[in-house]
Amino acid sequence: MDSEPFLISFELSTITMLILGIVGIGISYFLAFKRSIIVDILEPIIMSPLVLPPTVLGFYILEIFGVSGSVGKFLNHFDLKLVFNFWGLLIGSIIYSLPFSVSPIIAGFRAIPKSLIEASYTLGKSKFHTLLKVIIPNAKYSIISALVLVFSHTIGEFGVVLMVGGDIPGKTRTASIAIFDYVQELNYKDANISALILFSIAMISLIFLQILKRLQER
Repeated sequence: MDSEPFLISFELSTITMLILGIVGIGISYFLAFKRSIIVDILEPIIMSPLVLPPTVLGFYILEIFGVSGSVGKFLNHFDLKLVFNFWGLLIGSIIYSLPFSVSPIIAGFRAIPKSLIEASYTLGKSKFHTLLKVIIPNAKYSIISALVLVFSHTIGEFGVVLMVGGDIPGKTRTASIAIFDYVQELNYKDANISALILFSIAMISLIFLQILKRLQER
């Protein structure tokens, strides 16, 4: 069994998790505490990957970032390509996993007593200071849950990464795509080993989330 697809998957999942850990907090803060028509429009758009078929999402990412896409044409002037390489995988993973980052963090932010946040403002603390010292510490379990969800979701993603990155050995072939290839080759032994590894990662993530839930309840 080739270990390279797993290395690519772990690298992709780790970078996606780190990026969405930062971006997710910023977006969640805006959505959790802002009340406007913009939020009512933006939140369903961000959550849309939860219900969209991965191939549909992957197709539109190709349409935007591909060579003939609006963003792709602009980037071509700088000799930059964001599809069928690792950067394409990363863009697809960030967009597809964004709801798994934002949803738990929003719930955690909204569960914080407003009195704590108002007390910080009363003491003259800025919104940024309140976010760092009050909101984030009180929502730490939700943030950790979001990071675990993003990592475990990204490492097993198939449709979007195949559409955006293709199946290029050593570059864009992730673990889930490798399983598909093994099955196509009737190599059920390696397919089974790879599938068991991904299954184990998923189960460990779920058990960890359950432990976090118990800790939060205490």
